[in-house]
Parts: sequence; structure tokens; C-alpha cells
Amino acid sequence: MEWKLEVVPIPVTDVERAKKFYSEQAGFSVDIDSQVSEDVRMVQLTPPGSACSIHLNTGIAGPPPGTVKGLQIVVPDIEAARNELLERQVNVSPVQHYEGSELVDGPGGRWNSFVFFDDPDGNGWVLQERAEGE
Repeated sequence: MEWKLEVVPIPVTDVERAKKFYSEQAGFSVDIDSQVSEDVRMVQLTPPGSACSIHLNTGIAGPPPGTVKGLQIVVPDIEAARNELLERQVNVSPVQHYEGSELVDGPGGRWNSFVFFDDPDGNGWVLQERAEGE
């Protein structure tokens, strides 16, 4: 039996602002934008090439905005991904890697290069480099 993670809810204060950030700045595709009722709106977006989407909503109970941390996206070229986000005016960290438990600037070895950024509510994202074919 296969178990596939399809959607991760992201708690936000303003769905329209978050939709704009994720679609226009982070480059996610808008899959669904549905106003279910006067109080409930659901927006689903997918990172380029991902099988898993994120879900923004209003009117549905969940964790407080800004509390999701460490969502990780794997990219084949960390510098290119970082530059793409910078071009879209996303505030991103420099490329960093771990030396033991310390995070230091610069690329690391295999699977050890990261870039960090937050959405407008403070939900935290991590890009991790994975070489093509791995």
C-alpha cells in the first residue's frame, strides 16, 4: 500500500495576501481557489514539480498563523532556487550548511546546503539541495 502526502495546511491571517506570496513570489501554481461560503475560502497551491500541495483557508479551525516551521522543499540547484526567490523579492537566507549542530554560511557537501525563508505570517520554509538523479 502506498501512502502519499497530498496537502499540508498552512495557517495564515490573510488568504489573499498569502495566495499572492505563494503564487507570485514563491512561484507555486494555484490549483484551487474556492469561496465555499461567505465565511469559508480555500486556496490550494503546489510548488513547481511537487506531488504535494499546500492549503490556505479562512473559516476552518486549525493552528494559529505563523506556527508551521521547517517545511522542506528539495531542489536540484540551491543557488538557482535562491536566486529565483530573490528575483521575486522573497527575503531569503544565504546558502548555509551544518557543521555539526552549527549552521554556517556557504554550501556544504551532499544534501547539506540549505536556504531558509518565511511567508508573510512567519510560517517557515527550508530549501535543501539534492543533486539531479538522487
